[in-house]
Amino acid sequence: MRQKLLSEGAKELSYEIREIVKKAKLLQKEGVEISWENIGDPIQKNAQIPAWIKEIVTSLAQDDKTYGYCDSKGEIETREFLAKRTNKLGGVQITAHDILFFNGLGDAIATLYHYLAPTTRVIGPSPAYSTHSSAEAAHANHHPLTYRLDPENSWYPDMEDLRNKVKYNPNIVAILLINPDNPTGMVYPKQILEEIVELAKEFNLFLISDEIYNQITYNGVRAYALSEVIDNVPGIAMKGISKELPWPGARCGWIECYNRGKDADFDQLCKVLDDAKMIEVCSTTLPQLAIPKILGDVRYEEYRKNLNERIGWRSNFISETLQEIPELTFNPTYGAFYNTIVFKEGTLTENQKLELPNQKVEELVRSWVEDVSLDTRFVYYLLGATGICVVPISSFCSDLLGFRVTLLEEDEELLKKTFTTLRDSIRKYLDS
Repeated sequence: MRQKLLSEGAKELSYEIREIVKKAKLLQKEGVEISWENIGDPIQKNAQIPAWIKEIVTSLAQDDKTYGYCDSKGEIETREFLAKRTNKLGGVQITAHDILFFNGLGDAIATLYHYLAPTTRVIGPSPAYSTHSSAEAAHANHHPLTYRLDPENSWYPDMEDLRNKVKYNPNIVAILLINPDNPTGMVYPKQILEEIVELAKEFNLFLISDEIYNQITYNGVRAYALSEVIDNVPGIAMKGISKELPWPGARCGWIECYNRGKDADFDQLCKVLDDAKMIEVCSTTLPQLAIPKILGDVRYEEYRKNLNERIGWRSNFISETLQEIPELTFNPTYGAFYNTIVFKEGTLTENQKLELPNQKVEELVRSWVEDVSLDTRFVYYLLGATGICVVPISSFCSDLLGFRVTLLEEDEELLKKTFTTLRDSIRKYLDS
């Protein structure tokens, strides 16, 4: 072409969670039955939406209004409902004006990073969720900037690492939290959140909190929302219904802007995000109209409680099953529906393998494991030998070697089969 078409940051866009699907589908053609543990889609893992929620959505679909545009920032009644929901937590207070809808949080994330100055950086957790780390790196034309989550300390942030990186990198303008965390399943304790707020005050930063899993906690733990701890620091909370209802196909998420009036630059950023949505016209109408009807229904709280209890049971079963392997560093989860399992240093080698079912599968797997990280090698052998599709942790912007699984399978017997097979396959691989 006459000029170079792509920015330097374009090469930072990657999403191994979906990329591995391409390989799994090749194996399907060779007769391998796939167990999809790579992506957080409850519907794919046999989640059943209750009849009363379907009735609400069906009723809305009969209303011609749901087929038209809505307000650019989002349906006003829905934004007022969500503002009241946040204000009931007793922290920072907002109005409907502080809420802006997007076509899923992927849209919100891409838009936010797109309008930040290219010289600015947002530091986020590692292991990192690919949508955040890729978008931030692409906007900055550089590798993602991260702070360490410590697998030897319940995956809590290494606060010394975070402080030093903020202190010695003046381009950092914001700290990202994913709470509860994807991919580790860690829930940030309130004390650590308060320390991060103080760090933001000290260095004049704003905070971003991805809270898509905020209502998905279990086994005696709750997640504190950013609004509860942020005090007078500017911040953005990212929320949605894809995981909570769950309704991932709705592509419906929103941001809440806190303390806009505390900083002129931050207020201008929020205004630019509003303007960007006006250019786009609006986000999806029907799911927005469904939010107050579903979340405000008297049946919703019990429904979500039951879902969380089932995830908590699965978390415990997976913990009991995989903790038997001494070569793994394993932490129980308390939020979201993932677990990140780490191989201890020196455990993986380039010679390990699993028996594969036929020659064609063996040819495919051998072609995939050339010049890849050791955990990616394990993941591909596991996929070819058992059909269990997990994601290597090295693809989550991390120096650790391991893999992420989901806690979503509703079929209890299939869940038990999958994770006992995973346990046995890890043993065989390490002994090979």
